[in-house]
Amino acid sequence: MLPNTGKLAGCTVFITGASRGIGKAIALKAAKDGANIVIAAKTTQTHPKLPGTIYTAAEERIDILVNNASAISLTNTLETPTKRVDLMMSVNTRGTYLTSKACIPYLRKSKIAHILNLSPPLNLNPMWFKQHCAYTIAKYGMSMCVLGMAEEFRGEIAVNALWPKTAIHTAAMDMLGGSGIESQCRKVEIIADAAYSIFRKPKSFTGNFIIDENILKEEGIKNFDIYAVKPGQPLLPDFFLDEYPDVGIKKMESHGPVPEIKEEKLRPQPKPQRSGPVEETFRIVKDSLSDDVVKATQAIYQFELSGEDGGTWFLDLKNKSGNVGYGEPSDRADVVMSMSTDDFVKMFSGKLKPTMAFMSGKLKIKGNMALAIKLEKLMNQMNSRL
Repeated sequence: MLPNTGKLAGCTVFITGASRGIGKAIALKAAKDGANIVIAAKTTQTHPKLPGTIYTAAEERIDILVNNASAISLTNTLETPTKRVDLMMSVNTRGTYLTSKACIPYLRKSKIAHILNLSPPLNLNPMWFKQHCAYTIAKYGMSMCVLGMAEEFRGEIAVNALWPKTAIHTAAMDMLGGSGIESQCRKVEIIADAAYSIFRKPKSFTGNFIIDENILKEEGIKNFDIYAVKPGQPLLPDFFLDEYPDVGIKKMESHGPVPEIKEEKLRPQPKPQRSGPVEETFRIVKDSLSDDVVKATQAIYQFELSGEDGGTWFLDLKNKSGNVGYGEPSDRADVVMSMSTDDFVKMFSGKLKPTMAFMSGKLKIKGNMALAIKLEKLMNQMNSRL
């Protein structure tokens, strides 16, 4: 890991969203150097009994601002409530812009003067908008702050963005990826080291969209297993980065749009004549169903599979003791998943993590994302049988 040099001793570092995860790791790394750490609260209005807001905290001497606070919802346009859209826009884009605005007058007085946003490069590949348009817009708003402010305050304040090459193990990743996801993640310390490397650079280093692994390679780091939660395991790529040949993101095939779910009860499709790995997978799934599984899940899943033995299949984990079958479910599906038959079998047998499939574009999801994540728990129970 990157050693501390003491260069930040006596500096004041203001960090949003630093109570845990990446923000906390950056705070601890800077504190080891002797820096003073200011952690931003959510409060922006003065409380009669609790003095202090984000803006009054910014009135102290500030040398470095880290805009880390972020809200996420990986849902498509029709499935994202307005309240959730407002939250993401407020925390990600508006929060970053206004916190920077409040700190800039004090940063101008500093010899170090850095703003670092935890946001991705501005990748306009449509795949990063299709499944979670609102989140992408909100996150890219943070990146556009870098683009604009770096030029506006060139020579006075360095403004850069930092983004991980791989998934980072945080509470948010546990929520999104489910149990066992941490083995495919790196620790938060890699972001802390990369941020520390940026803080040591001069003000002329500005307007950059930095990937953690790249800047640490420039620092001479060669062994990145030290940052892995479980060294030797394949790592999940992070969002908004295309260059991942190992998981097939570089040139992904499009399986077409996810079909719309119709309200009315549809006529069942005829059962396929030949058996295969997909039908065998559903047979094993059916044998694994129980009242407890149905009670714990309470969702109906529809699978649109392309390739041999493909077609429309369903998994009912909401009614009675559960059911599986070929064709559309009798009740409206809560989640529709589209993928190839090969990837479907790999996903249910544990050879392909649902999170990796989704992030790499192999799995398209329409519907309730929280219920989609619940399905992974059932997959983990069946891995030994598939």
